[in-house]
Amino acid sequence: MPAFDLPPAELERHRPDIGEPADFDAFWERTLKEASAQGDPLVSVRPVANGLRLTESWDVTFRGFAGDPVRAWFSRPAGVTEPLPAVVEFAGYGRGRGLPHERLTWVNAGYAHLLMDNRGQGDQYGCGGGTPDPHALAPGGPGPAVRGLLDPRDYHYRRLIADAVRAVVAVRALPGVDAPRVAAVGNSQGGGLALAVAGLVPDLAALLVTAPLLCGIRRALDLTDVPPYGEISAYLSVHRGAEQAAYRTLSYVEGVSFARRAHAPAHFGVGLRDTVCPPSGAYAAFNRYAERAGGDPAKVLHAYPFNGHEGGDAVHVRRQLDWLAALSGG
Repeated sequence: MPAFDLPPAELERHRPDIGEPADFDAFWERTLKEASAQGDPLVSVRPVANGLRLTESWDVTFRGFAGDPVRAWFSRPAGVTEPLPAVVEFAGYGRGRGLPHERLTWVNAGYAHLLMDNRGQGDQYGCGGGTPDPHALAPGGPGPAVRGLLDPRDYHYRRLIADAVRAVVAVRALPGVDAPRVAAVGNSQGGGLALAVAGLVPDLAALLVTAPLLCGIRRALDLTDVPPYGEISAYLSVHRGAEQAAYRTLSYVEGVSFARRAHAPAHFGVGLRDTVCPPSGAYAAFNRYAERAGGDPAKVLHAYPFNGHEGGDAVHVRRQLDWLAALSGG
């Protein structure tokens, strides 16, 4: 697939007006306040056998949106006793947390690692998940991207973003975590969730986001029919006249709005031939990142001109490792 979005020079100055709703902040303040009112963030922390000698793992359940139980894997380097900086990782669209030995990069780099399950997902690829979504009853299609699409209060991503914020609260409550030093990491849907966390958690230590979903949503719907955006387009092709309600809902989960409110140092990655999450969305978030924060946090973007949704793949992961180590003084 050749490059299909804006030319590189235009991407570098792409700063779209994304039509932010006037009550965006109040909406998320109310959502997170309701979630935090449910008591202790941790429901259970249970050690599990993972078949590994150098990594210890725990099956964690924490309280997410509306106090719903959300599953996660927590891992630490075996035999290390001092508190460690933590990486909270968010998985891609349709994927669950899988098995505890699947995601080892960050724990092998010396971090405590929490991998959050995606509520109501986990059945499209990977090794599954274990977190149901008890609120997925509002009008919408079968895919997560369209569940509750006609009302922001009912939308799937309201719940998933609230879960992601609560995952940071939960990891800070776990033993062996250096609570002030927590980074959010994700690719694709996980990148969109990590970016939302950066906009909603004012003392996040770092953000690492690649090919983020939910950035520049209106433009993405015009550019691609590849899922998840294609699921939204397909829904609207059947439910003619529902566009304005859908656009209103999507404006409350727009990644550029979260990016504007973020404070943490940030590391971005994007493939310029990405037809799943068009690169203009990542550039919009990067170019407007922290503009409401009143400061100038360190931020860097690596673009891969001949890559699609895979971006820089393992090359980019190495850049993430080096950047976070330098930021942490490690």
